[in-house]
Amino acid sequence: MTFSRAIKIAPSILAADFANFGAECRAVEDQGADWVHVDVMDGHFVPNITFGPATCAAIRPHIRGVMDVHLMIAPVDPYIDGFAKAGADFITAHMEAGPHIHRTLQAIRASGAKAGLALNPGTGLDGVENLLDMLDLVCVMTVNPGFGGQKFIDMTDKVQRLRAMIGARPIHIEIDGGITPDTAPLMARAGADVLVAGSAVFKGGSVEHPAPYGDNIRAIRAAAEGAVGVAV
Repeated sequence: MTFSRAIKIAPSILAADFANFGAECRAVEDQGADWVHVDVMDGHFVPNITFGPATCAAIRPHIRGVMDVHLMIAPVDPYIDGFAKAGADFITAHMEAGPHIHRTLQAIRASGAKAGLALNPGTGLDGVENLLDMLDLVCVMTVNPGFGGQKFIDMTDKVQRLRAMIGARPIHIEIDGGITPDTAPLMARAGADVLVAGSAVFKGGSVEHPAPYGDNIRAIRAAAEGAVGVAV
C-alpha cells in the first residue's frame, strides 16, 4: 500500500447485512469505498459482541482493497496472529485495552500487519508521541465504542493536536463514529484522512439495490474534500 493523505472512506460492516457480508463488501467497494472497516467487539472491553478471525477470513476473498480491523477487545495480544492470518491489512488496538501497548504494537508489526492505535473520547494524547515510530494509523474515536449509530462527539482539537504531533510521518488519522456529510468536513479540516462510516453509508441501500451506497459515499467524500480544498 502506498501512503497517501487523500480522503479515504471506510464503510463499517457493523451496519451491513450480517447474512450477506461477502456481497456487502463487494457492493461497497464497487460503489467507491476505499477501505472496508471491521469492528471487532468482545462483550468485555465494550458492551457488544460482533466478529472474530473466522469472519475476517471468510470476507477477505470478497475485499479487493484494504481490510481495516479495529479490535475493541481486551486482552489483545493473544488474538493478533489470528487476525493477521485472516488477512487484516491494518490491526488497530486500543490504548485503554491493556498495560503494555508498546508490546502490542510490536506484535502487530511482527505479524505482518500495519499497526494502529485507537483512542477513546476520554483518552488524551499523553503517551502517543512515544509510540509514533511504531504506528501506521491512529484512530480517534468520536463515539464511545460498542455500538453503531451513535451521536458524533466533536474531537476537532484532539485531531488537530495529533496532526501536528505526527508531522511528516506516514501515519493515517482515522475517525470512527458518527461520520456523516455534516461531520466529515470538521474532521478532514482538522487533519483526518480515513473516515469510518457505518449507517451513513449503508442507509437506504441493499445488496440488491447498492446504488444508495455509492450516493452516500460520494456525499461524505465530497463534503470532506470540499473542506480541505480538493476539487470534487
